[in-house]
Amino acid sequence: MSTTLKTVEVPYHRGLHRFAVILACWTFLLIIAGALVTSNDAGLSVPDWPTSFGSWYKIPKLVGGVKFEHTHRMIAQGAGLLTIILAIWTWRAEKRRWLRILAYTALGTVIAQGILGGITVLYYLPPAVSSAHAALAQTFFCIAVIIAMFTGKQCIEEHPRVELDPRRPSLFTLTLLSIFILYVQLILGAMFRHHGLSWWPHVLNAVAVSFILAWTAVRALSLYSHIEAVRRPAILMLSLMIAQLCLGFTAFLTRVEWGRDAAQPELPMVLSTVAHVGVGALLLATSVVLAIQVWRHVPVAFEERIPEAQRNPSIA
Repeated sequence: MSTTLKTVEVPYHRGLHRFAVILACWTFLLIIAGALVTSNDAGLSVPDWPTSFGSWYKIPKLVGGVKFEHTHRMIAQGAGLLTIILAIWTWRAEKRRWLRILAYTALGTVIAQGILGGITVLYYLPPAVSSAHAALAQTFFCIAVIIAMFTGKQCIEEHPRVELDPRRPSLFTLTLLSIFILYVQLILGAMFRHHGLSWWPHVLNAVAVSFILAWTAVRALSLYSHIEAVRRPAILMLSLMIAQLCLGFTAFLTRVEWGRDAAQPELPMVLSTVAHVGVGALLLATSVVLAIQVWRHVPVAFEERIPEAQRNPSIA
């Protein structure tokens, strides 16, 4: 008896996709703004929250660290508004239930992000909370990128070219390991920038990050370069990793070696640190995209357990 599976057509909503792309770009801008606040030691330039100098709507004089902190808050408010619109739009327009849930997960994440940001001000920048704030920002960015990816026309209309991966560890396992090790690096780096940890765990883990990401990218490119959806994020991940190593070394020199006795953060340290944070966000998002594309195009091949009698009829 044969069974016919009914395929559900998923419509492409150009407006929704473009709006999701705008949110992802806006979130990246928010991460850069947050990095500018931390790099310029401007976290307490606006001493109250959720108001700014006692006002909900008045723009304070944008001088000193206030211009970084208040601008960061304004961009964050914009991200919250965009996420509310995206969540409502996705719930009304999308047929894929998991994507609707993901949009509301993004909304919950941005709300939690705002609360953590407020706690960092009210409790005078506790390193653990400030680091969680940074990590959650990167998580929200990844969610926004995933939504933008799956609302895109190519992702909706393409038919994945599936090739089973019999190797151990599988490429999908390596992509998950890459995401995990990047998150560890993100937390260690955030703890270091917020004065909650020394520099050496971050530098030491960078060696592990480089090894895992290079292993993942080389495996993907050597075996599945003919699958464009896998090849492109793998090349981008490898390129971003090299750039990140260079920026990390520059940030270390400008912050730890050259700027240790500086009364105020100097421009080379600020620029290198902000660039390091920005490329790190892109690297994490690219690793997530690669993991998704590997899951779609190169699923793990599970070995079939065949009874010994079937493999060798002579012993039956």
